[in-house]
Amino acid sequence: MTTKQRTIYAGLVDETLAGQQVTLKGWVQKRRDLGGLIFVDLRDREGIVQLTFSDEFSAQARQTAEKVRSEFVIAVTGTVSLRADSAINPKMKTGKIEILVHEATILAESKTPPFDIEDGVDVNEELKLKYRYLDLRRPEMQKGLVLRSKIMLSTMRFMETNGFLNIETPYLAKSTPEGARDYLVPSRVYPGSFYALPQSPQLFKQLLMGAGFDRYFQIARCFRDEDLRGDRQPEFTQLDMETSFMNQSEIRDLVNRWVAQVMSDVVGAKVDPAKFPILHWQEAMDRFGSDKPDLRFGIELHDLSGIMKQTDFSVFTSAIEQGGFVKAIVAPNGSQHFTRKMIDAQTDYIKRFKAKGLAWVKYNNGELTGPIAKFLTAVKDQLVAALSLKDGDMVFFAAGTFSVVSDTLGYLRKYVAEELHLIDENKWDFAWIVDWPLFEYSEDFGRWIAAHHPFTMPNEEDLHYLDDDEDPHKAHAQSYDLVLNGYELGSGSIRIHTMDIQEKMLKALGFTPEKAEQAFGFLLEAMEYGFPPMGGIALGLDRLSMLLAKKDNIREVIAFPKNSNATEPMTKAPSRVSEKQLQELGLRVPD
Repeated sequence: MTTKQRTIYAGLVDETLAGQQVTLKGWVQKRRDLGGLIFVDLRDREGIVQLTFSDEFSAQARQTAEKVRSEFVIAVTGTVSLRADSAINPKMKTGKIEILVHEATILAESKTPPFDIEDGVDVNEELKLKYRYLDLRRPEMQKGLVLRSKIMLSTMRFMETNGFLNIETPYLAKSTPEGARDYLVPSRVYPGSFYALPQSPQLFKQLLMGAGFDRYFQIARCFRDEDLRGDRQPEFTQLDMETSFMNQSEIRDLVNRWVAQVMSDVVGAKVDPAKFPILHWQEAMDRFGSDKPDLRFGIELHDLSGIMKQTDFSVFTSAIEQGGFVKAIVAPNGSQHFTRKMIDAQTDYIKRFKAKGLAWVKYNNGELTGPIAKFLTAVKDQLVAALSLKDGDMVFFAAGTFSVVSDTLGYLRKYVAEELHLIDENKWDFAWIVDWPLFEYSEDFGRWIAAHHPFTMPNEEDLHYLDDDEDPHKAHAQSYDLVLNGYELGSGSIRIHTMDIQEKMLKALGFTPEKAEQAFGFLLEAMEYGFPPMGGIALGLDRLSMLLAKKDNIREVIAFPKNSNATEPMTKAPSRVSEKQLQELGLRVPD
């Protein structure tokens, strides 16, 4: 089958081409037969244009149009014609023109699809993932992937301009204990041995710095076997970069300029990188209850421990006596909005943060009302002053440990802002979170782990905490995270580049010299050959794509994602393999 070469995308035809002949190829969105006239909406990745078929232009073309149905693939040649004023469709980018078709060919027929190929289609997500190739035909899905591609291209241009080298690192590597679970790949050649898919290129990029490549980057695929949620996938993509001889201020400035270029190139937004606020980790947690605060709205946490210890409310006083806190947030003018049913739902939700309950009061006509108001009578004036309460406000309290209070109110802060429509969805608020704790306690592992990774350099003034007679968990790190609108966009740090500090760090994490050698021996040996001071960052491109596309889930900007159960409905991965394959690998799988 021979057809003419396509001259332009359907969605790009406009009134400037009036009178010209064009050849288009794409999918039939819909067909309307009015007898003497047949209208077909033709769709490609750039949009939709109306085709008009009539015996007046071509009897053959009109006969072909009689046969087409939704999702048929066709090629047409015709003349661009301006529509009459009364026929202009303002909802379409191509709504001022139509194509008067005089040649038409059906390139492929289609079965009736299991759901309509249109934006906003209401269909089960599993069905859309099963027929992902159809879901990806929908314009909003194509826009998301086009946007993602623009991010990649803008990034590549920026990196080249700034002297970075694009270097690939292995997918099949040694399993090293860096935090999340590894995806393991069995070796056929060495039965009983396994490769691990990389959680990140961390060790390799440090080795590249040791090799003298002082500016490395990679659009890196990474893999983590962990529980999923809306902004996570078992395989994900990050902009991975590493530099030598740069301090964290210089690295942040570089990333800021990358952000400014991508935002301009991709969504036409002008952001001033000189104005990205820098918040210390402790300040972010104290003010917003989160290490990735959304700064588009101003609700902040208030520490009321000093006031509440004067009350007779045992929930508050016992928390304070045990070394905990009582903090609160104000829902501005929220007393009429939040019903008891809504509060009960949130009380149940915050149990996941180990909160024992949700205390609240409303402030109307100068009085406090609500379940705990009677306990606050003696401190009412102090409370009103501390929170700057205004008539109609509502107060939510949390009591307990620092982490319980922070997690609870950090979540409620976002919930309140969404409910009260306080968030400007067209605003881009970037910020840096710096001076993180070097370690954090993991409930999953039941021990202290590195807050970022085992190769993060402590602050110079905190190095002494790694000595044998001190508590290493008091140390803070030379680390820096970039956040955007309440999401962690990137995480970076200055790296340890000397053996003595690295050994102390691994010891603080519970590694014996033997275990350290077994896990990281190749890196430790490399450090003995002169490692330069180095630092870098990994920036999540899936998450950035999601945010710029204004989606709620990264699956919307990934071509073939896994579902929330880490399975892929279209190909049915993961799947069983043949007994022969298992035998070749020296593996046995229970039935």
